[in-house]
Amino acid sequence: MKLHKRKKYWIFDMDGTLTIAQHDFLAIKNELGIPIDNDILTSLSQLPPNIREQKKIELDDIELKIAKLAKASQGCEILLKEIKVNPNRLGILTRNSFKNSLETLKAAGISDFFSQNDIVCRERAIPKPNPDGIFYLMKQWNAIPEETVMIGDYLFDLEAGKQANVDTIYIDPSGSFPFRQQSNYQITKLEEILLL
Repeated sequence: MKLHKRKKYWIFDMDGTLTIAQHDFLAIKNELGIPIDNDILTSLSQLPPNIREQKKIELDDIELKIAKLAKASQGCEILLKEIKVNPNRLGILTRNSFKNSLETLKAAGISDFFSQNDIVCRERAIPKPNPDGIFYLMKQWNAIPEETVMIGDYLFDLEAGKQANVDTIYIDPSGSFPFRQQSNYQITKLEEILLL
């Protein structure tokens, strides 16, 4: 039986997975004035509280501009229409903010596929690569690992999935798959999931 018929619980990264990657993380780090050798959320967590809160506001503003330009990835709507059938559940696990997640989905034209209760962002769970957000959704859905899958375009997505003991699908439009070892499946566009 094909993978998309076996899995009932679908967790997607958002930026670079459901939508075309637009974030220039180096430019964002430079704009925020934080070190380039750490991921953004880790760098912010290490700042004194008053500076951290100001930088979070700046980050939200930067990400909102990017969110308004979001476009759905190739094959995104084809896949979502195919798998959004009962009893399947679809969720999002993102390091973005909730407000900007909603704006991204709206701009990309795919917000109708997701319940707001099933969008797990940095305000609702410890950010990836921690698996906390996957566990949050699985508990909410009463899901089991064998019927759950995590789809993402970056190492943190795949590591979170592995730590939650769910299958991982790695999307890399370039086809180079530098984090291949952390994934169960590799695809270059979302609709390829329907062939697995």
